[in-house]
Amino acid sequence: MSSSAHGLEAQGFSNLKAVHWNLSVPELTEESIRRGEGHLSKDGPLVVLTGQHTGRSANDKFVVRDAETEDKVWWDNNKAMTPAQFDALHADMMKFAEGRELFARDLFGGADLDHRLPVRVVTEYAWHSLFINQLLIRPTAEELKSFKPEFTIVDLPNFRADPAKHGAVSETIIAVNFARKTILIGGTSYAGEMKKSVFTIMNYLLPAKRIMSMHCSANVGKDGKAAIFFGLSGTGKTTLSADASRTLIGDDEHGWSEHGVFNIEGGCYAKVIRLSREAEPEIYSTTERFGTVLENVMMDMKTRTLDLDSAHYAENTRAAYPIDFIPNASDTGRGGHPKNVIMLTADAFGVLPPIAKLTPSQAMYHFLSGFTAKVAGTEKGLGKEPQPTFSTCFGAPFMPRHPSEYGNLLRDLIAEHGSDCWLVNTGWTGGAFGEGSRMPIKATRALLAAALDGSLANAEMRVDPNFGFRVPVAVPGVDSKILNPRDTWADKEAYDAQAKKLVSMFRDNFKKFEAHVGRDVLDAAPVLAVAAE
Repeated sequence: MSSSAHGLEAQGFSNLKAVHWNLSVPELTEESIRRGEGHLSKDGPLVVLTGQHTGRSANDKFVVRDAETEDKVWWDNNKAMTPAQFDALHADMMKFAEGRELFARDLFGGADLDHRLPVRVVTEYAWHSLFINQLLIRPTAEELKSFKPEFTIVDLPNFRADPAKHGAVSETIIAVNFARKTILIGGTSYAGEMKKSVFTIMNYLLPAKRIMSMHCSANVGKDGKAAIFFGLSGTGKTTLSADASRTLIGDDEHGWSEHGVFNIEGGCYAKVIRLSREAEPEIYSTTERFGTVLENVMMDMKTRTLDLDSAHYAENTRAAYPIDFIPNASDTGRGGHPKNVIMLTADAFGVLPPIAKLTPSQAMYHFLSGFTAKVAGTEKGLGKEPQPTFSTCFGAPFMPRHPSEYGNLLRDLIAEHGSDCWLVNTGWTGGAFGEGSRMPIKATRALLAAALDGSLANAEMRVDPNFGFRVPVAVPGVDSKILNPRDTWADKEAYDAQAKKLVSMFRDNFKKFEAHVGRDVLDAAPVLAVAAE
C-alpha cells in the first residue's frame, strides 16, 4: 500500500474496497486471468479483447477550457469542456469507483531526467495496469519510495458518461484538465487512450520549456549521431527506423531538450496484423514472450495458438511490450542532438522525389503540412484517385497547442544544432498510384544510409522547380533516373499536370497557417514552375 500522503484521497477517491499498488508483471498477469480479463497464449503473452472500441475515440476527447488553457490551446483542433462539466464527471466517476478494487501504477513519462513527468495511472482493469506499466518508464524501487505524482490518469472502462450532464457526445469520454492535472477516461477498454493521454500532456507542457515534443521514431548510429523519423501511418516510420545497425531510442514519441533526443515512453505499441517473422523478426519475437499484452489478436482457445493474420476482431491488432524486448534498444532512452531529421511521406501522386534536402524554413513548412496520401483499399470510401492527407506536425490528434508553436520550435532547433533535414518519399514513382510502382525499398534504404552517414549532404544537388528543395543528382547504388520523378514518367505532360495539382493541394492546405508563420516559411511554399525538359 502507498502512504496516504500520496495516496488516492488527493485525487478524490474514497470508500474503495482495495487499491493494488505497483504490482509486478506476474502479479498483474495473474490478476487479469483470475478476473477473466484475458488469457495466456501458448508462448506467454496475455491476450485481451477491447470490445467495441478497437482504436482511439477521437470524437470523444475534450479539453477543459478555463483560465489556464484559454490562450494556450488550439481550439480549432480540440473540443472544449467547461470546468463545471468536468467537475460533474469527476464526481460521478469517483462515486462509480466506490466499493471497487482498483490498480494504481506510478510511472514516468520522459527519459530525460531533468524533464520527466511523474504520472499516476489508476485503472479498473488489471490488464490496463499491466499495459501502461509496459508502455511508460518504470521507476526503480528507490524512486517509488518518494514518488509524488504530478498528473493523474483515471481509467474506468465500465463507467458510462452522460452527454447531457458531462458535455460528452456519447457514453465514451476522454477529458483532459490541465489546471487540475487530471485526465478522466471512461466508456472504452482501448488501452491506447492512456498512452496517448500522456503524450497529450507532454505536448502541452514541453513547448513551454522550449522542448520539442514529437510524434516520431528515433535511433542512433555507432558514431553516436542520432536521427529522428516523422511519418504518418503507412509511410514506413517503424520499418525504416528499426535498423539492426543502429540503436533504437524509441518508436513513437520523443522530446528534444537541451540535452538531445529522449524517448517519452519505456515501451512499444506495435501493430501486429499480418506480422511476418521474416520481415520483422524483432517485433515478431515479442508476440512469443511473457509480459507482452496482445490486443484483439485471434487465438485458438484450445491450443492457445495465435493467428496474427486474422482481422476477426480488428484490423488494428496491437502488441504492447517494454522496449528492452527489442535486442538493439537503448537502455537509457536518450541520444544526442539529432544530426538528421527525416520526414517520411508516401506520395501516391508520383510527384515527389525519393529524397530531398530541406532548409530549416522548408522543414517547418513540410512539418506543418504533414503530407501523405491514402490509396484505394486502405479505408472505406476511397475511390480510385489517391486522397491527400495533411496531418499537421505528423500528429494533429495529440496536439493541444497551435501547430506553429511546434513548427517554430523545430525550425529553431534544426538551425541551432545544424541538423540536416530530409523529405523522403516512400510512395510512388513512374506514375501515380494505379500506373506507377511503389518506390523500391532497396533504393529508399540506400538513400537513407547515405543521408545518415553524412555523404549525401555533400552530394551534387539540383533545385526542384516546383518545391524548391534540393535533390541529389546521383547517389552510389541508386538508379539516377529515379532521383528525378519527371524522368520516370513516360508522359511528361501528365507529370507536369500532376505536379500542378499537388502544389495547389499544398498551398490550399497551408492557408490556415499563413498568419502564424514568418516570411521565410511563406517563401518555402511550393510554386508552380515549368519543369526543365
